[in-house]
Amino acid sequence: MKYSFKNDYAEGAHPRIIERLSEVNLLQQNGYGLDEYSLDAEMIIKRKMNNPAAKVYLVSGGTQANLIIISAFLRPHESVVAANTGHIFTNESGAIEATGHKVHGIENADGKIRPEDVQKIIDGHQNMPHQVKQKMVYISNSTELGTIYSKTDLIALYEFCQTKNLFLFVDGARLGHALTAETNDLTLEDFGKYCDAFYLGGTKNGALIGEAIVINNIKLQQEFGFHLKQKGALLAKGRLLGIQFQELLKDDLYFNLASHANQQAMKIKKALQLIGCEFLCETFTNQIFPILNQNQIDQLSINFDFYVWKKLDNERAAVRLITSWATTDETVTNFINEIIHLK
Repeated sequence: MKYSFKNDYAEGAHPRIIERLSEVNLLQQNGYGLDEYSLDAEMIIKRKMNNPAAKVYLVSGGTQANLIIISAFLRPHESVVAANTGHIFTNESGAIEATGHKVHGIENADGKIRPEDVQKIIDGHQNMPHQVKQKMVYISNSTELGTIYSKTDLIALYEFCQTKNLFLFVDGARLGHALTAETNDLTLEDFGKYCDAFYLGGTKNGALIGEAIVINNIKLQQEFGFHLKQKGALLAKGRLLGIQFQELLKDDLYFNLASHANQQAMKIKKALQLIGCEFLCETFTNQIFPILNQNQIDQLSINFDFYVWKKLDNERAAVRLITSWATTDETVTNFINEIIHLK
């Protein structure tokens, strides 16, 4: 059977989560997120980000989190700005547009948005009320290209949004990987300060399912629970989500798993660099995008699965390789041995 580098959620869940779910399986708990595990997980998150005024909501997946946050925060005539590689722009089947909100895509080479990019969108929409009004900036960290925002980047974007009366929302499906990247200088506490809302992803970092939405902006917290219920995100058995985040965050497991995934990707990256491989962009997280010729792609495809991300010309393409919390040293060694013999 081929090993898949297509995503970081091909495995089930970290064994500690499975064990904990089994241990408390027959203990009765309140429903709809009022169980002791969910309440404790929420307190842990607020403590780690040093923001007791924040509100935490546990939901099952990233698309669901994006859909609910954006539709809850925006009025019908308001829109959101995203990178053209952003998940809400490319991979959610028009979920945001289906709620009546336009998504403005920004062309970029590294998956990141900068204040000047947003300003161009604003400048092109001055014919009010005939055009939609920009109200939110959506970013991912790490981005869909595996790049990360620095503290300087985040503060600059947040301060810009504040001056323009825009909300800043961070998709954190791979926030653990961003925070443990070797070049990172941001902390979880920074995300409690420099954005209106974000979420801490579990699905792609050792959980069965689950994302933890964190709303910092007190005004946006009001009646958010109604949106969860109306969109079908308020689970009766909320304990399923609470137990997972409690287990991931009660110690450093969450960050250790993300760090492991990053380290495995960097081993592969270094092996590719040794054979002179170029990359679509410079990344230090668990996503890398080496540029290979068709023969090399065919060779690696014999024993491994991965996505061809972007065709560059008739001979070359960038492929996406993603490692996970469960990627073993043996798997990485086997893949590197294949790389060494590429022609």
